[in-house]
Amino acid sequence: MKISREVKTAVLVVSGILLFIFLFNYLKGENLLDSSRTYYAVYDNVEGLASSTPVTINGMNVGKVKNIAFKDDGSGQLLVTLLINNDFQFSKNSKAELYDLGLIGGKAVAIIPAFDNAENAASGMYLETTVKAGLTELVNQRLTPLQEKIELAMDEADSLLVNVNEILDTETKKNIKEGIAELNATIKSFKKTSMSINRLVDSNQESLTATMSSIKKTSENFSKLSDSLANANLSQTMKDLRSTINNFDGILASINNGEGSIGKLLKEEGLYDNLEAASKEMEELIRDIKLHPARYRRILSKKEIPYKPPTQEEQNN
Repeated sequence: MKISREVKTAVLVVSGILLFIFLFNYLKGENLLDSSRTYYAVYDNVEGLASSTPVTINGMNVGKVKNIAFKDDGSGQLLVTLLINNDFQFSKNSKAELYDLGLIGGKAVAIIPAFDNAENAASGMYLETTVKAGLTELVNQRLTPLQEKIELAMDEADSLLVNVNEILDTETKKNIKEGIAELNATIKSFKKTSMSINRLVDSNQESLTATMSSIKKTSENFSKLSDSLANANLSQTMKDLRSTINNFDGILASINNGEGSIGKLLKEEGLYDNLEAASKEMEELIRDIKLHPARYRRILSKKEIPYKPPTQEEQNN
């Protein structure tokens, strides 16, 4: 049977169209002859994610991002189509995690499998999504509180400087300068005094040495004296002193009891009265001798003088 030219042309055109469709989808990352599985993930922001970006499970490349488009509900969320060309089965509760590829930017999707013995994820299912914080976000999270603290510290430092400037007016600055100048002068004076003391010590080194030797000898003598006192019979001395005090207490007790001459003198009022009367008579006798010495001249003279009665004038005196 002979095939007509029109049939050959039609077959060639259809084959070309099919080949074009296959190549077009292949270039888009979709192999029509492959039994790949398709999953969907919804994100609020996929900045850095592009089509044909690898999809991994535990770090192994198992597919790629097929398409990124907005959802038709007007929410502004992005629908990411994931093409998995690996036979590895995972639970429908697994998550599609969006993460950073590195410092240079770009994002990828990793399937976090859930081993919960649930039903396997079938092609066309929507996977739960998560976003892993990248290095930049982590740095920002760490630096933001630090930045706030630095700003607060800068504000406090600025307020402190303003207060210091208000305190350190012209007069205060002048006083501080004068105080520093006086302190400098005091330090110089102390330095001169120290140098003078050093010269004095150097010039009297021998005297100081002799003085220290004397102090050392005195200390040794004092040590010997203390040893002598320690070795002395202080116990016997204290006993003798106690015995003497007891004897003195006995004497005082005898006097208080009126024993002995002193006790009688203190206790007998009659003796005291007689002594007082005798003392008065003695005073009168001395007064009379002073007033009338002629009466007692014969008694007080060493020679015997005959008695003469006093004259009228002497009696009047």
